Amino acid sequence: MLAARPINRIDSKRRTIIDPRKKQFAKAQWQEHDYKHRMNFYTLPPTGDVTLEQFEEWAIARLKVLAELEACQFRNRSPEETTEHMRPILAKYLPLSQNSSRASDIDVERKRDHYSHWTLRLAFSTTEDLRKRFARLETQLFRLRLLQDDSRERKAFIGDLKLEWDSVSDEEKSRIGEQLRAATGLWKGEEEDWFKVDWEQVPELVEQRKVLLKMGKAFVHVREQLSMVVGEFSRQLEAGLELSARALPRMDEDNRLSPILTHLSKSFTAPDAAYSADASSIGDTTAINANTIDALSVHFPLCMRNLHRELRKNSHLKHYGRLQYTLFLKGIGMDLNECIVFWRQAFKLMTEDKFKKEYLYNIRHAYGDVGGDSNRRGRGYTPYSCQKLLTDATASASGQSHGCPYRTFSPENLVALLQATGVSDREVLKGVREDVARQRYHIACNRVFDSTHARELKKVKDGNLWPLSELDTILHPNTYFKRSWQLERIEKGVMGLPDGGGAETSF
Repeated sequence: MLAARPINRIDSKRRTIIDPRKKQFAKAQWQEHDYKHRMNFYTLPPTGDVTLEQFEEWAIARLKVLAELEACQFRNRSPEETTEHMRPILAKYLPLSQNSSRASDIDVERKRDHYSHWTLRLAFSTTEDLRKRFARLETQLFRLRLLQDDSRERKAFIGDLKLEWDSVSDEEKSRIGEQLRAATGLWKGEEEDWFKVDWEQVPELVEQRKVLLKMGKAFVHVREQLSMVVGEFSRQLEAGLELSARALPRMDEDNRLSPILTHLSKSFTAPDAAYSADASSIGDTTAINANTIDALSVHFPLCMRNLHRELRKNSHLKHYGRLQYTLFLKGIGMDLNECIVFWRQAFKLMTEDKFKKEYLYNIRHAYGDVGGDSNRRGRGYTPYSCQKLLTDATASASGQSHGCPYRTFSPENLVALLQATGVSDREVLKGVREDVARQRYHIACNRVFDSTHARELKKVKDGNLWPLSELDTILHPNTYFKRSWQLERIEKGVMGLPDGGGAETSF
């Protein structure tokens, strides 16, 4: 009888192989990808090195593009209008050159595209709603780019995908030729290429009745190949998002990436926009003082018009309303001394002593004239973006006037406020109601802007007076004001390009 030997359940050699500090983790399997094609299915995650700044900045740029795509859908733009609108937006935020362009930074562009996709994939894998929304918009972006791709490069890209499509043989084509003709109207002879795939892979073509269904297979003409590629991209992306969702708990352990991803996911509601003094102020061309605000208020977005109306009505605003309005006035070019004069005149029912004791310091602090922390360099706080106003929990409290009226007002009160500010078009008001019901608050604000400036915008577009990239979705109250003011100048015959085009996107 053999003596029993103790069993060592952990093989020392095997342990050295699976140790996460050793071999397989010592060096990434792929250091840098070889971007052979302009288009990308994003099947492999990037594994090279990038800085945290690049990680965030590239994702921000891509999120801006996706937000514009979604805005096109909300505004019911046709495919042709969407393509035309997105062309300068893509060139500005996420350029992607053809191989034939011989651009020197092709690899950098494609690396940025690759990394930004995967960053947002991680950021938007947290919930099912975010995953569906991200997949839908990424699929739209993929389709848009594929249609714009050079035909030869597109053919080479599709050829390298090695997708599982069965080519229909000549024998089968001759046998079912009449059925192909009856079902699709595309049959012209056996020399044409047809593919055979499971019908679930081409639901869009099935819905449009552009394929022959037979024995669970869809017979697709080569002309519809692009729809098949887009459908496959969408399916692979949806599956990949499910895998990314499982990996997110491990990402929480990295305190560098987790806050960035969280912030990006929150920015999907309304992308943030960083304030730029050069892009938002008109103080260098127009006198901004206490006496000109009433006249300039016609260019204010609804949030600021509401504050202005409340101030004129009650000769007072509560703390958060004062801060929001003060920073906005600062952003359009009003200096500190004039802002103090403005508030003193507005609070006309108040004694001088009370104003100095309870309100003067807060105005100076907003401008960075006193106080520490962010004010130490003398610049003070920056004007609030739409995202800041939409996510301010205090704005919903009773008696408050700050925040975004599209979010805080009831539909009836919102419509009444819009009508009081001159918006009377029934279709516009109906569209605003629909936007608000779907929590598309910044789209509702842009809808009002487009309606009230329809004539000026048409003149700008017809005359190519501004680059189309400067007419992207407004995401900052100061951008709203600056663009409205510039459009009025064009209407009056004072031509010129926008000075910086508004706030740059930042999340």
